[in-house]
Amino acid sequence: MIVAKRPNSLTATPTHYCPGCTHGIIHRLVAEAIDTLGVEGRTIGVAPVGCSVLAYNYFAFDMIEAAHGRAPAVATGLKRAEPGNIIFSYQGDGDLASIGMAETVHAAARNENITIIFVNNAIYGMTGGQMAPTSLPGQVTQTSPYGRDVTQCGYPIRVCEMLSQLEGPEYLTRVAVNSVKNVNTAKKAIEKAFRNQVEGKGFSLVEVLSGCPTNWGMTPQAALQWIDDAMIPYYPLGVYKDRSAKEA
Repeated sequence: MIVAKRPNSLTATPTHYCPGCTHGIIHRLVAEAIDTLGVEGRTIGVAPVGCSVLAYNYFAFDMIEAAHGRAPAVATGLKRAEPGNIIFSYQGDGDLASIGMAETVHAAARNENITIIFVNNAIYGMTGGQMAPTSLPGQVTQTSPYGRDVTQCGYPIRVCEMLSQLEGPEYLTRVAVNSVKNVNTAKKAIEKAFRNQVEGKGFSLVEVLSGCPTNWGMTPQAALQWIDDAMIPYYPLGVYKDRSAKEA
């Protein structure tokens, strides 16, 4: 009896991610959603600049590389040119919430019929562990060795809460992948975000709280616990906007 197998939308590629990194879990959840909806042949992903810059090695459908932060704009162009295709971007917090914030906000405001998978690990991963827009108050990073000082650097950006104030977005939710229960919830949220696009409902963003043991200076086990202890209290899980639920 087959208990689990690799999704058809994932390639058999050895991972380049650090031990304990949860990008691999999120990749699988995206691939499972694509498989479930049966849209692999017409899906195009937009890869960011960051640790998941090599996402095109792992997904078994077409991928496009976008300049740093421009993935929502590239996804918008793809969707408008090929409205029958399923278009998503896969972005980290530095890519989406810093240099790409304008693209994110305006795509949401226009309710573009795209899906964004937003990976929030509260740090710049690929470039060495600098402070990110989502780094927590007091969090030690390469560029905040004494902890993030909110009097100098401001407070972290809560993306779902901010976007929920716009009229445009269809679906905004925050999930985590640090436990079996949370992974199961994340799976349902990601599938819903893609299903919204298939049904033409508009802009969906799933924020995923993710671990970065290497740049946090933790073991993989400690990193998963830190998501519970530090990240979730500051970034509460849950649905922040669901237009379909309101209509129901």
